[in-house]
Amino acid sequence: MSQGQWYPPEWPDRIRALAAGELTAVTPRRAATVMLLRDRGPGAPTPGPVVHMLRRRTSMAFAGGAYAYPGGGVDPRDDDRLIGWAGPPLEQWADRLGVATVTEAQAVVCAAVRETFEEAGVLLAGPTATTVVGDTTGDDWEADREALVARDLSFAEFLDRRGLVLRSDLLGAWARWITPEFEPRRYDTWFFVAALPEGQRTRDVSTEADRTVWIAPAEAARRYDAGELLMMPPTVTTLRALAPYRTAAEALEAADVQDMTPVLAQARLEGDELVLTWPGHDEFTKHVPAAGGGGGAA
Repeated sequence: MSQGQWYPPEWPDRIRALAAGELTAVTPRRAATVMLLRDRGPGAPTPGPVVHMLRRRTSMAFAGGAYAYPGGGVDPRDDDRLIGWAGPPLEQWADRLGVATVTEAQAVVCAAVRETFEEAGVLLAGPTATTVVGDTTGDDWEADREALVARDLSFAEFLDRRGLVLRSDLLGAWARWITPEFEPRRYDTWFFVAALPEGQRTRDVSTEADRTVWIAPAEAARRYDAGELLMMPPTVTTLRALAPYRTAAEALEAADVQDMTPVLAQARLEGDELVLTWPGHDEFTKHVPAAGGGGGAA
């Protein structure tokens, strides 16, 4: 295994099939994930914030065993009706996210906030445009969280019932990656950054993860380089991008200047090799023998 990149063994055969016209690309599902940061105390041995990460269960069909951020797919109901909203207007969000409509912009941001609550117990919402909820660990909050996970409750219904507005100003759009065309499960994923709200704490509640950690971005990237942590290319790339910032607030402020051009892996034949590349991210380039199998983490 070279480094800790998640590299499914079936990729070479699927790449060949796509190149031969024997495979039809699946339409990617919209998704969102959040790099949740918190500052360390003044006595910390090294400066800079830490990021909340989950290790996906090895039984998961997509990226099993890989470290990732809280996130998941858009609930179609997130497009249904406008919700209580604070922060930049939806038109501004649509432009930043590169989507055509305000309802789609709302759906993507809703997915980011909802999934962070579902998978980490952290809620970026408040009763007013300048406040955020405090402790969300009570039994009533947990009942609502479980109802959201089960899709028995829509996020709009949840916010309305509790008299809350979504605090979109607590999020910053950071990157956008689209699962390669040869993957059977594809996602068009927006990456956001946010700071852990005061009074809230993360909880290990995701049924899709078997471990959670708070870790410095540079340390997580170093452990990926050493082959100790398994990750997908967008996770590693965003960790490296977060490493220079000294505080969570500084990282959030920097989100406005991040490039939101979608990154989509490309595969091509070069002589007797298949070459897999992520434009602009040369460290993930893979060379796979064009004949025979091949696979595993490479």
